[in-house]
Amino acid sequence: MKIDVLLGLQWGDEGKGKIVDVLAPQYDVVARFQGGPNAGHTLIFDGKKYVLHLIPSGIFRENTENIIGNGVVLCPLTLLNEISDLEKSGFNPRANLFISKKATLILPTHRMLDAAQEQSKGASKIGSTLKGIGPVYTDAISRNALRVGDILSDDFRSKYEKLKSYHLLQIKSLNFTDNIDLQEDTWFKSIEQLSKLKLIDTERYINKALDSGKKILAEGAQGTLLDIYAGTYPFVTSSVTTTAGVCIGLGVAPQKIGRVFGIFKAYVTRVGSGPFPTELFDDYGNKIGEIGKEFGSTTGRPRRCGWLDMPALKYAVNINGVTDLIMTKADVLCGFDSIKVAKFYALPNGNEIDYFPSEAIETVKPVYSNVQPWANFSDDISNDNLPKPLLDYIEFIEKETNVPVSIVSTGADRNQLIIRNS
Repeated sequence: MKIDVLLGLQWGDEGKGKIVDVLAPQYDVVARFQGGPNAGHTLIFDGKKYVLHLIPSGIFRENTENIIGNGVVLCPLTLLNEISDLEKSGFNPRANLFISKKATLILPTHRMLDAAQEQSKGASKIGSTLKGIGPVYTDAISRNALRVGDILSDDFRSKYEKLKSYHLLQIKSLNFTDNIDLQEDTWFKSIEQLSKLKLIDTERYINKALDSGKKILAEGAQGTLLDIYAGTYPFVTSSVTTTAGVCIGLGVAPQKIGRVFGIFKAYVTRVGSGPFPTELFDDYGNKIGEIGKEFGSTTGRPRRCGWLDMPALKYAVNINGVTDLIMTKADVLCGFDSIKVAKFYALPNGNEIDYFPSEAIETVKPVYSNVQPWANFSDDISNDNLPKPLLDYIEFIEKETNVPVSIVSTGADRNQLIIRNS
């Protein structure tokens, strides 16, 4: 068996949680391979809204195992709060949740250090979620981090104090003065609870599952254009958000990658700072934000909105090896009197390019083509009666990317979607 992958192709917030929830019944295991509590996957069903930050989005399916992989950075407070919220809603997440012993722990001082570093950047700040993500990945790379497996050792507390002291020296050097409650007592209580959960060697567990014929879906967080290596650096996250991150974050070989589901919105959004060629500063941008409820599920910050960017989408498709495209929020653009798509970029020298450049992306200007607007969906929406202009839009994207659009999401609920290809 091969492991299938589902990830975002833009700057995050593409609707990954909903699609994982929809696909989960087809899989025995759903595994998160990177990111941390800076992610926010929103799911809506049975009239209720759920937001997950660490727990994989297959948790609502009773027969699906859910794994937090070794590429994830884990805040035990956030995890235990998520578990508690799910239990209050009538679910039993402890029954089918597994956590890698190699997942890296976010300490309370990581959050403080994150805020200190962001403050020191001044006007050049990247728009961090202040969840400690950057500092904890830095510790992992510099071989200073604590991992989930460390909580089982007798000298865990002394390891914690050593790393905490190191962080406080860094914070002092940055002249950071804001008072952040470290919540250390609560944090250590959550560590105690974490030790009682199902802690596993992820690589061994997943490869044995594949060898036994189990179907596994790897769930990504954030989006391709936020990848630490492939994204709009330095305005990126601190992990590998692309398909390559599955091998790193779950411990599987490249030849074991199967289908790659790439999710994109019918338009584009971005949270925080960084280049955004098709960003709109007019009524269309405001309308997209209002109708699409474009506010960060983790930070609550309003998202920047813009038209679909084809050079960026083709770039993301290529580097991820996408086999199936999934379009979300097609319903948001219903009834617009004008819709555009950027097919090219214009360089400062006047030349046009149809690819996503590795540098100076902030200097390009989008070259737009007009798209015929589509009307509101009918009550009996299906692939056969999608508005003709929307079908033309989908076929245009398929032609440009040479990848089929297999699913079109037509609303927030898990049942509001159209399966176009099996």
